[in-house]
Amino acid sequence: MPKDNENIPFLGPVEPSEPQGFSAEQMIRCEECLRANPPTRITCLYCVAPLPLTEASARLKKPVLRPPEKYQPGYNIILRPQDQVPSQEVIAQAAELLKLSADKLHEILTQEIPLPVARTASREEAELVFGRLEDLRLGCLSLSDHDLGLTENVVKRVKSMAFADEHLTIQLAGVAEETVVAWTDIVLILPARLMETRVEITERMNRKPEKEILDASEFFRDEAVIDFYTSTHSYTWRVSANGFDFSCLGKEKALVANENFSRLKRVIISRAVKANVDESYQRVRNVLDLAWTTQPDIQSSGWRRERPGKLSVGVATTRSNESQFPRYSRLRYYLV
Repeated sequence: MPKDNENIPFLGPVEPSEPQGFSAEQMIRCEECLRANPPTRITCLYCVAPLPLTEASARLKKPVLRPPEKYQPGYNIILRPQDQVPSQEVIAQAAELLKLSADKLHEILTQEIPLPVARTASREEAELVFGRLEDLRLGCLSLSDHDLGLTENVVKRVKSMAFADEHLTIQLAGVAEETVVAWTDIVLILPARLMETRVEITERMNRKPEKEILDASEFFRDEAVIDFYTSTHSYTWRVSANGFDFSCLGKEKALVANENFSRLKRVIISRAVKANVDESYQRVRNVLDLAWTTQPDIQSSGWRRERPGKLSVGVATTRSNESQFPRYSRLRYYLV
């Protein structure tokens, strides 16, 4: 009787199913920590220092698109409206570069206004993405947060205003001085809504994989705002429905804040005859989430002893667009 393995044909060596790594000659040494890095990286894997660029590594480099931390400045790639609709092949290549789906990138292109497609933590990575998009003949801009004027005190919150025929007087919250602005100096008006969702959960700690939920609550806050810009100041003047003194409306002042805000908006738009009224934020807000993601803020209320041997912990998760809208507002002002 023949053995079971006598008639098995020789198939040769099996090809590895995983991609091959880089050879020692292809690796790039970091000049700061002297460690070897794959040639596809822009910054060091260990110390985040920029890696030296060689002719061979330039073709292999791929962006990581790691978003910056809250305290870090960011670098933004803004895709311009295209004169012609790019081909499906170009859209697919650009989508792979930006780590987006082709449908999402096509949705951005159909908006016909400049929109962000990437936000990185390093200038080198932003320059790489900018260069690759330019190679695909997709017009874009590379703007840092500094270029957009996103500084700590750039948003000036308006407490009250007084209207005159030729100008308005602005009173800021917590500031004694007043600022007089001519109506003809207002160049841009951006209405929007700031939304915040807060979910609070209290869990009982035990040895089971899933914790026992003792209490859960969800809160939602929605506030109408108006950002406007002048040719004489680089600030963002912001009027919020909550906390604003609507006495400037005079006899037109109503009892409901929402109605007062709508009337105030109409007055400002009607008198600022040279201003560009931009109401695009609500329309593109979901598309902005692709690059300018609204990061959740997670806070713990700490441990609490209910009774001997029973511990609970509370966690609150807050998500809002209060960091996203200022970026879009400053972008529209930069383009104006």
